[in-house]
Amino acid sequence: QVQLVESGGGLVQAGGSLRLSCAASGRTFSINVMGWFRQPPGKEREFVAAISWSPGTTVYADSVKGRFTISRDYAKNTMSLQMNSLKPEDTAVYYCAATRSIWNQYRVRSSAYYDYWGQGTQVAVSS
Repeated sequence: QVQLVESGGGLVQAGGSLRLSCAASGRTFSINVMGWFRQPPGKEREFVAAISWSPGTTVYADSVKGRFTISRDYAKNTMSLQMNSLKPEDTAVYYCAATRSIWNQYRVRSSAYYDYWGQGTQVAVSS
């Protein structure tokens, strides 16, 4: 099994930046894809970004493309989400996810594609 722990959430003003991290443990060798989802208050969970563990192919939601950057560190078994130019609508609980499934640029956008989830970390962007 795989365990995921997010960190780095917090409060930030609009236009600011924040970097989230996700640490994976357990059978990390089985992970093929990792991604980030978020759930704004009172709304459904939505896709943010995903990355294949190798070679590092990425996909972004249109709402964050150009502002957020997803990356992974093989040696540390971690994934990061660099969030720049933050907007109030970015306020949400952000979740790290992972799966053993092979990469598919469309399937990675669905929460059902992922097998493992972190506990979430809160990001609040003030106007």
